[in-house]
Amino acid sequence: MLQLLGVVVDCPDPLALARFYAEVTGRPLMAGSDEDSAGIAVGTMGLTFQRVEHHRAPGWPDAVHPKQFHLDLEVDDLEAEQRRVVGLGATLRHDAVGPDGHGWRVYTDPAGHPFCLCRHEGVAWVDGRAVWPADG
Repeated sequence: MLQLLGVVVDCPDPLALARFYAEVTGRPLMAGSDEDSAGIAVGTMGLTFQRVEHHRAPGWPDAVHPKQFHLDLEVDDLEAEQRRVVGLGATLRHDAVGPDGHGWRVYTDPAGHPFCLCRHEGVAWVDGRAVWPADG
């Protein structure tokens, strides 16, 4: 038996990146976060950032040094969330939202890691949480 503890992301400034994602997700920093390792709790998992000397940011969509992972974040209002994450330091890289308002937008965080704000068809928001349609 096993349980996934979380995702660890290499970066040059863990505390700054953890603070960025704390603001993006509305989650507090984990106790004990410092300049070498910092994170946020997401449910029963952690999203942790660790210092790596000479970190080289992924060059999405560059194939020479491509992304190694990315986060998908479902949102209820793409435009409002875009304004918010860009204001926090994200950079819009690609827009794949259709005329119906569904799709995703790719951003990079302040350390260059890509993440997506997504709006999937059929997802409802109840009490501040995304509810996916039942498989049918």
